[in-house]
Amino acid sequence: MASDKVVETVIVGNYVEMESEGKPNNIKSKLSNFLWHGGSAYDAWFSCASNQVAQVLLTLPYSFSQLGMLSGILFQLFYGILGSWTAYLISILYVEYRTRKEREKVNFRTNHVIQWFEVLDGLLGKHWRNVGLGFNCTFLLFGSVIQLIACASNIYYINDNLDKRTWTYIFGACCATTVFIPSFHNYRIWSFLGLVMTTYTAWYLTVAAILHGQVEGVKHSGPNKMVLYFTGATNILYTFGGHAVTVEIMHAMWKPQKFKAIYLLATLYVLTLTLPSAAAVYWAFGDLLLNHSNAFALLPKSPFRDTAVILMLIHQFITFGFACTPLYFVWEKAIGMHECKSLCKRALVRLPVVIPIWFLAIIFPFFGPINSTVGSLLVSFTVYIIPALAHIFTFKSSSARQNAVEQPPKFVGRWVGSFVINVFIVVWVLVVGFGFGGWASMVNFVHQIDTFGLFTKCYQCPPSSLPTMPPHQLNATAAAPSPLHHH
Repeated sequence: MASDKVVETVIVGNYVEMESEGKPNNIKSKLSNFLWHGGSAYDAWFSCASNQVAQVLLTLPYSFSQLGMLSGILFQLFYGILGSWTAYLISILYVEYRTRKEREKVNFRTNHVIQWFEVLDGLLGKHWRNVGLGFNCTFLLFGSVIQLIACASNIYYINDNLDKRTWTYIFGACCATTVFIPSFHNYRIWSFLGLVMTTYTAWYLTVAAILHGQVEGVKHSGPNKMVLYFTGATNILYTFGGHAVTVEIMHAMWKPQKFKAIYLLATLYVLTLTLPSAAAVYWAFGDLLLNHSNAFALLPKSPFRDTAVILMLIHQFITFGFACTPLYFVWEKAIGMHECKSLCKRALVRLPVVIPIWFLAIIFPFFGPINSTVGSLLVSFTVYIIPALAHIFTFKSSSARQNAVEQPPKFVGRWVGSFVINVFIVVWVLVVGFGFGGWASMVNFVHQIDTFGLFTKCYQCPPSSLPTMPPHQLNATAAAPSPLHHH
């Protein structure tokens, strides 16, 4: 017992040493650290909250039109809790992995960033590593694609002189500059600004919808089709499944063991943005949202709306970096450049990662429906099922539970309660999220391809933008019929 206590003291000492290394020594480094180099619990909170809700804020009213008001609110609360729990599991597994490596006297190089697949490899072996790596990279790849699609979709509401595909080309080049951001340490000012931007946008949507009032003859018929219901539910599952970068954010912290409750606190704040905005816009426009997956499409043009669009564009650039940075790390490790100290060389070798993202955003520009597809097929495993199963198998033996660095909270029932919660998450997400959600989102996604085609030039643009497209197809989405009222 005494030796264990000594080991724990050494480990905590290493964390303290890491924290002290991040403290500034002169005025120049103080300013640099204030803007650029973050590793505190506050930085982690800003990163989690900023990364969790970006363009999806604009698609949640669309999900409410598919689910109905009550189901939309309940699913947000439910998946917010589930997401916070699995983020907690990931943090526990990271600290367990890090502690075991410290006990084995393994020293990580300064530039090395620990990632989720390495945690799985260290705790459970190479097969878990391969599965985790496959799902995580694919999710982050499409997460980056979604941010790029959202940029083109949003800017179109300010400047429609160019079609959305052309805007995708332009923003793809802009987002490629994220190759110059070394790691999550360097997102301090960006995370803060990103959260300010989404906060403004969320409250703009809420206030603008209330002031606009309900449109004439507004209808709130959702839920009326099963395929739409589960499509909307998986978009919310996607919303609160943004913790595929949890390990990288933790590794950027000076004291990673402080992360445990950070994601929950971030989720609580995010709910104050997502619930009022989605409910207000759905109340105002009702079933019209079934044909407008971007909430900006229905709100009248004004300086406030243009400001919200511009702020969301900047935030989507930041979120693109959040999603893409772990992919950069994986690629660097694969080609042996991760330990390189030259920022320019690392930036150069990172560029090939951006090319497939750019290409996929041009092939599948289906803003809104693609969120549900990614949520059901990738998020369900990446951030719900795999972490829950990994926690079960890591601590399945009594010796592993006794020697665990972190014991489960008493209020959940310790190990038995944690096991029951994990099994419930696996079964629920597998059946509802992946099963029904996967079926519904794929039906919806295929419908988009049939209606608009791949490489479509301007997805859901008004008739004047695309005179060659049949009028009845211009605003078709999901399996919903064309609405009776249009603005």
